[in-house]
Amino acid sequence: MAETGIAATYHGTNIPFDLREYPVPDPEPGAAVLAMTMANVCGSDLHYWRGDIDVVKMGRPTPMALGHEGTGRIRKLGDGVTTDTLGEPLREGDRVVFQYFYPCMQCPTCLKGHTYACPTRQHDRTQSADVWPHFRGTFAEYYYLHPKHAMFKVPDSLSDLEIAGINCALAQVVSGLDRAGLSFGETVAIQGAGGLGVYAAGIAKARGAAKIIAIDGVDERLDLIREFGATDVVDIREYETPEERADAVRDLTGGLGSDVTLELVGHPGVVREGLDMTAHGGRYLEIGNINVGWDTEFDPSVIVFKSISVIGVAHY
Repeated sequence: MAETGIAATYHGTNIPFDLREYPVPDPEPGAAVLAMTMANVCGSDLHYWRGDIDVVKMGRPTPMALGHEGTGRIRKLGDGVTTDTLGEPLREGDRVVFQYFYPCMQCPTCLKGHTYACPTRQHDRTQSADVWPHFRGTFAEYYYLHPKHAMFKVPDSLSDLEIAGINCALAQVVSGLDRAGLSFGETVAIQGAGGLGVYAAGIAKARGAAKIIAIDGVDERLDLIREFGATDVVDIREYETPEERADAVRDLTGGLGSDVTLELVGHPGVVREGLDMTAHGGRYLEIGNINVGWDTEFDPSVIVFKSISVIGVAHY
């Protein structure tokens, strides 16, 4: 009898997940099958669940295999797979983290080195879970890694809990701060102290940021982001207007504003105040607003006269 596994499939807004049983695929040459050991719930998964992301409008078929953050152990290796992406020997039973998307590596964008921006990069969510290889999301017992997937062996000294968010939340923020060129001694403002915000604080601290200012209104989040490196917090319950919050950031930075500001809220309404609190010559990282069709208004002259670099960050 063929081996089977369970996948939690998504059928639409607020519809309960359907647990479906599929045959575990044999990997094609260059591919691998993971037995999942932990999966995280990303903020984008919540956007799907709540209907913020319209799967019909985006042409996404259902049932959809949700989930992309996580880690697992090699269950099957396809022909030709003997090492991970960095050349470390790989065998069945090894635990790996993986890139959940795969750029084409052939288009002009990829050939320029901008693989994170590949216009034809592939996601497993573009096909139904009912179509082979079925295990397209991490909310399942297995996960299929296509031949173009990057994967990296991790030591058992690191727990699943420590590494399950590496392939999305952590990598996304690391890539963003790399592209922003965060330097030692600069100041950072973080709009939103959720998972990405907490990672951003830790990375900024490790890179020597002089001030790390977190903006949020949930006690538990503010407490946690302090533990990860935030030097100051701006509580939106105390600073209720965009103007008050931008003034608070300037006050904390000697009147200058933040050298690097990260939008990690995922709501377009915070962009205006984010630009307002960013210093002259600063960089504004737009990471959170992934919902297609959501609009906002802001004065573009702020970008011009403050010489702000606005950097959109999707993938890494």
